Amino acid sequence: MKILLKPVFAAGLLLTATAGVMVAAPVSAQQTQNIGVVNLPAIIVNSEAYKLAEQQRPVTYKPQIDQANARRQAIATQLEPLYTKLQADQQANVAQATLQQQAAQIQQIEQNGQRELQQLVAPVQLSRAYVTEQIEDKLDEAVQAAATRKGVGIILETSGGQVVFAQASYNINQDVLAELNRLLPTAVLVPPQGWLPREIRQQQAAAQAAQAAQQGTAPAAPAPAQPSGR
Repeated sequence: MKILLKPVFAAGLLLTATAGVMVAAPVSAQQTQNIGVVNLPAIIVNSEAYKLAEQQRPVTYKPQIDQANARRQAIATQLEPLYTKLQADQQANVAQATLQQQAAQIQQIEQNGQRELQQLVAPVQLSRAYVTEQIEDKLDEAVQAAATRKGVGIILETSGGQVVFAQASYNINQDVLAELNRLLPTAVLVPPQGWLPREIRQQQAAAQAAQAAQQGTAPAAPAPAQPSGR
């Protein structure tokens, strides 16, 4: 049974599998013994799979990183004299139209450079998204295993700000982290060709469903997620 809201960085209140409908009621001392709190984003970034991928990525993607750094330096070198001239012309009370033209040129170079840099580091960012998604896919199982072992019936997610205070005894981060490391000690660093993050896949599926609804046809079955290689 899925118990986590994904993506986990938007997770709110998490409940383990319980029977019946939950309603607002005073919490007794006995009930609080079955409550645990977790911080899912912190668990992800502290997992062995995530930390190992962060160590491996600068080596695996060194050509892309070096190219992006070199291009960033080249853009900065190109912009430096333009900034210097603009400041000098401002102090010299050059015509406003000329100053605006110079500022527009700088802005255009900066925007073009930013787009170029994003393209250069896109494989690096895609790798991080791929690793994170593999970890997210194991979080449900890790949380449920930790909850079962600790005898916890309700789990509150703290990163969204819903939990104002909780004693350390209610924190089961380490328990979930231990289960997660057991379930996924390492993650695949390089995504398969054509892989897209979950959010983009969901957006595409929604767009296809909306288009199919407008055309009065059944939506095409969504493409299955690429195997992680594990």
